[in-house]
Amino acid sequence: MGRSTETFSKKEKEKARLKKAKEKKEKAEERKANSGKGQTLEDMMAYIDEHGNITSTPPDPSRKIKINSEDIQIGTAKREDIPHDTVRNGVVSFFNEAKGYGFIRDLQTEESIFVHINALTEPLKENNLVTFETEQGQKGLSAINVKKK
Repeated sequence: MGRSTETFSKKEKEKARLKKAKEKKEKAEERKANSGKGQTLEDMMAYIDEHGNITSTPPDPSRKIKINSEDIQIGTAKREDIPHDTVRNGVVSFFNEAKGYGFIRDLQTEESIFVHINALTEPLKENNLVTFETEQGQKGLSAINVKKK
């Protein structure tokens, strides 16, 4: 007599497939039985209370807040230019004459400000006291109109 062509793993896979199909059919029947067909619009409505929570009861009209549409800000506020002191004082902390750039340490804010050789009115060396103005460059503040004190 011949052996069965079905192996144990084939039988197990078939059982699992049939079980999955049966569970899927049961879930579909349950969804059909519990479907919300026939509900009124009021039963399906959801409301948001003054705290942002979802509720099934409509909000109290006496607690309604009137908001002017012009007060709603969409996007970010325009950046206002911060006025800088026109003339600042500082010390040249680093300057490379070969490459033509350096940094000035502002005496008031202690920040380091980039300076290019084109912004100089006279030659500079490290530790020189200088006066300068600033402008917004590509990567931050840049010193312009740099003069020795």
